[in-house]
Amino acid sequence: MAKAANQIVGRLGERLALEHYERLGFRLIDRNWRTRAGEIDLVVCDGRTTVFAEVKTRRSGGLDPLLSLTTVKRRRMRALAAAWLADHPARPRTAALRIDAVAVVVDRRGALVALEQFEDVA
Repeated sequence: MAKAANQIVGRLGERLALEHYERLGFRLIDRNWRTRAGEIDLVVCDGRTTVFAEVKTRRSGGLDPLLSLTTVKRRRMRALAAAWLADHPARPRTAALRIDAVAVVVDRRGALVALEQFEDVA
């Protein structure tokens, strides 16, 4: 799949993941926050918990989206979350912080096939 096609699928997965969190009562705080070390796909908050979400999206029939969530990637996610917190002193203050992974699978038309949220992955 070409890079542009991967980016389109990735953005679709992020949108679907955000809609999932919104149904759970979370609101978007930040999206696609980047540093030299990497990117946080979504930062959402429900007033009690701030979640840093890594969204992995694949087309149906492809590899499991979570196969790319390696030990190195998990370590990077923790470092990115710490950097985001340091960079956003005016952020909502919550009792809990969490790093989630969201695996999204879509079909060839872009329709949602499956979405799984995994809490506290890093």
